[in-house]
Amino acid sequence: MQITNLNPDSDIGASAWLVDYDGYRLLLDSGVHPEREGREGLPLFDKAGPEPIDAIALSHCHHDHVGSLPVAIRNFPSAQVFMTDQSYFLVERILHNSVNVMMRQRSELGIRDYPLYSHEEVDEQASVFQAVGYRKPIDWVSFPRGQRKSSPKLEFFDAGHTLGSAGIRVTGGKQTLFYSGDVCFHDQTLLKAARFDDVQADVMILETTRGGRALPPGFSREAEMESLATAMEETLDGKGSVLIPAFALGRTQEMLAALSMWMKAGRFKRRPIYIGGLGRVFTEIYDLQAHRTHRSHPRLRLTEAVDLKVVSPQELSRVGLKDGKIFLMTAGMMTENTGAHDLALRMIGDPRQSIFFVGYSAPESPAGRLRAAADGSTFMFSGAGGELTRKCRVEAFDLTAHANREDLVDFVAQVQPKVVVLGHGDTVARSWFAQTLRQRRPQMQVLEPGPGERVAC
Repeated sequence: MQITNLNPDSDIGASAWLVDYDGYRLLLDSGVHPEREGREGLPLFDKAGPEPIDAIALSHCHHDHVGSLPVAIRNFPSAQVFMTDQSYFLVERILHNSVNVMMRQRSELGIRDYPLYSHEEVDEQASVFQAVGYRKPIDWVSFPRGQRKSSPKLEFFDAGHTLGSAGIRVTGGKQTLFYSGDVCFHDQTLLKAARFDDVQADVMILETTRGGRALPPGFSREAEMESLATAMEETLDGKGSVLIPAFALGRTQEMLAALSMWMKAGRFKRRPIYIGGLGRVFTEIYDLQAHRTHRSHPRLRLTEAVDLKVVSPQELSRVGLKDGKIFLMTAGMMTENTGAHDLALRMIGDPRQSIFFVGYSAPESPAGRLRAAADGSTFMFSGAGGELTRKCRVEAFDLTAHANREDLVDFVAQVQPKVVVLGHGDTVARSWFAQTLRQRRPQMQVLEPGPGERVAC
């Protein structure tokens, strides 16, 4: 088995792994780098070589794992494309939204590479997407080569990260491979923890997102949720408004579930939740797929439990902030020309307002710069927003949908692979995993392939 890291950078970027397995070729994920523009953000597809790829398997529908799928299909037209049942209902909406964003960025920022693909291309390619249920092994090669009578198998395992997320097991030859994808080993508000209990593999490709972050003593998710609820109460009681920047898929629905329960419990009065259109679309899919999802509160329908008010970035400028409103806006990084960015411009200088972060923010994004700014300090928020003085309340709450690092180390001990390939984390995160795994399991080979590097397993 040979594995090639196609991520163009040594951080959390365009997730894509090429696996040469028993004479066949498989692409695991096809993302785009969230902090690179144009073709610079694509996986290193040229490193795959001229040979055809038999199949593409997707772990989940976040942009850094699926955003370049149409380009991959264009490059490898004979490949079959597999994903979980729930991802099947999400992927076209994700890709069409990506086209819209790229067309806007071409117009506003002059990025000539955009769009990397078109609406028409997404529509044409959708016919090759194949939905697969969890724990249902399938053949991923249509026509086995040589004397082989059967194909190697793919099997999806519930990863607990977001709707449709999966770890992927590949079997059929002398070795078994398991790709963790993005995984969560603790229950969230809606989604329950990953179901990887009986996974066994010789080779593992492991995410390392949280490798650089140790949990503080006594940390609990329940306490973190309580702190967020209390902070929101204090702001709303003071007639200020709350902005929670959140990714449209996953984090938005988890926060809506929490808000609905807090309102039902009387923590604060029922009021509209202002939300972006894409967040609303994914919330409806969460509701429609509730009966097929391993989750808490399976009867909770978010579109019924809370009063959702869809607002465009243009409409936000007319919404008042004085009477205690809640904004759950798409764009966790607060990138320019989004509702989260433009609303923050109105809130940052007002001490009555609060901006609460519940997920990751890249340090060089507007959200990252705001989080780093001290109260009362002047900082550069964004190119469009310029320098601002922070007077609003800003807090971050650790409500990650990624596994904590010790849980991942325990998972490796459970699986007992002979080889672990580290990826999907920055240098500090990967280094922590490499050192820890080598100390605790010296008989295991730990590999850290760089961009475009191929390793033998």
